[in-house]
Amino acid sequence: MSHDYADDAAVVRFANERERALVMTADVIAPIVDEPESFGAIAATNSVSDVYAMGGRPLFALNLVFFPDSDLPRSVLDRIMTGGQEACRRMGVAIIGGHTVRDPEVKYGLSVVGEVRADQVWSNRTAVAGQALVLTKALGTGILGQAIKGRLTTDEQKRAAVESMITSNESGVAVGRRFGVTACTDVTGFGLLGHLRNILRGSDLTATLFMDQLPILPGALEHAREGRIPGGSKANLAFVEPALRRTGEREELVELLAADAQTSGGLLLCAPAENAAALETALRDDGLPARVVGELAAPDEDHPIGTTTLRF
Repeated sequence: MSHDYADDAAVVRFANERERALVMTADVIAPIVDEPESFGAIAATNSVSDVYAMGGRPLFALNLVFFPDSDLPRSVLDRIMTGGQEACRRMGVAIIGGHTVRDPEVKYGLSVVGEVRADQVWSNRTAVAGQALVLTKALGTGILGQAIKGRLTTDEQKRAAVESMITSNESGVAVGRRFGVTACTDVTGFGLLGHLRNILRGSDLTATLFMDQLPILPGALEHAREGRIPGGSKANLAFVEPALRRTGEREELVELLAADAQTSGGLLLCAPAENAAALETALRDDGLPARVVGELAAPDEDHPIGTTTLRF
């Protein structure tokens, strides 16, 4: 039996199983919106995303629930789990049980099991120099989540953020397969820059990120300009700073978006450069705001392994 790892998921290959491997992951988040059904759907979609990030197909899941039953009515819990159940139904995932813990803060997520062909696993270690980077979803859910909690977003901004977070990454896998994707990560708590760094270090590469091509959710830049930036996003940027290089006129707010701690973000796909435009088009035809956002390269003296050049 052998193992392979992405950021938050593991693939287990069995010696007597040549065709299929299991993908296993677990994730739990605190509420990012007030509506229980929306929160449940966001949390479930976020949890299943790790299976898609490894190129897998989710099969079944267990609910992981933390709930203050002495402070909130049971109906709130029922609505959260209804939202999670509906999201899983859309993704073809069966919830077969779970575990509930009495806790002073509401948290919800899933433990998920999926499958993938053993020779088609996507991980942080299978990217190749010369490939293009294609991001399937827009950035900004961390910043917008903070603004939503403060009731500072417009209805349009909130709707766009929630719609993004409850959109699964399933089509990113199906389309990515058609266009030769070899490596992938989902963009979540470490932000785009943090998760890209994991690919670069895992695959011994460097990258250039096209900062003017980053897809950004409506209102995210405006709220960042007003200082509504989560501490986690600032910490992400500080963490990757030693590995950053810059060309062009720097835009600090766009940098913060590139480091923004996402909830249920998109997939960052590593695909052959000659397929990148067609991959972007196919993803957009599936309703995703996908963009070619960068390229991978071999390291050199000025750009050691793990470095990212931000091209403004």
